[in-house]
Amino acid sequence: MRLNQKEIEGLERKYRLNLINSVTGIKPANLLGTADKNGQENLAIISSVVHLGSNPALIGFVMRPHHEVRRDSFHNIMETGFYTLNHVPIKLIKNAHYTSAKFPSEVSEFERCEIAKEYCFDFLAPFVKESPIKIGLSFQEKVDIKANGTCLIIGKIEELILEDRLVNDLGYLNLEKAEVAGISGLNSYYSLNYLESFPYARPNELPNF
Repeated sequence: MRLNQKEIEGLERKYRLNLINSVTGIKPANLLGTADKNGQENLAIISSVVHLGSNPALIGFVMRPHHEVRRDSFHNIMETGFYTLNHVPIKLIKNAHYTSAKFPSEVSEFERCEIAKEYCFDFLAPFVKESPIKIGLSFQEKVDIKANGTCLIIGKIEELILEDRLVNDLGYLNLEKAEVAGISGLNSYYSLNYLESFPYARPNELPNF
């Protein structure tokens, strides 16, 4: 198969949506936890989380256009300045997937999709209780992406909560042990299998391939 730009733009809408969402490969599955100033909670599955830096510890994710359609997660982050990212356990993928349904603002996806919540260390936003890797963030910056009206939300890690067994002596996380999921496209979920680790790559230390 070979498709140029015109052919891609001419594809049937749903086919194009599925293809272009899948072409980037498997991405981390996270649940975005927020609450507004009155405590109304929201939970949404996202697959666009990226590492932006370690000092300070910054993480970003892409938020879809919010000007014409209300995005409760975006509203809550802008209102309170705090949110959580929670890796999705494999056993929770069905519940997590259905948080993407367009529920009314007054409906909590935690309750409707039967996902247990918890508040930790006085952090203002709710975490997913069953998630083995929980990240609490404070809002730092919104970068508008003019090409399609989305924006990059950048947060600083304020709380990192994970199981000791998942981290080795060098600080590497074993995501296979964590039994968390990845996403391809909008609705295909994958398990993660550890393959191998390599040392820091230096030009004068290349192995024999």
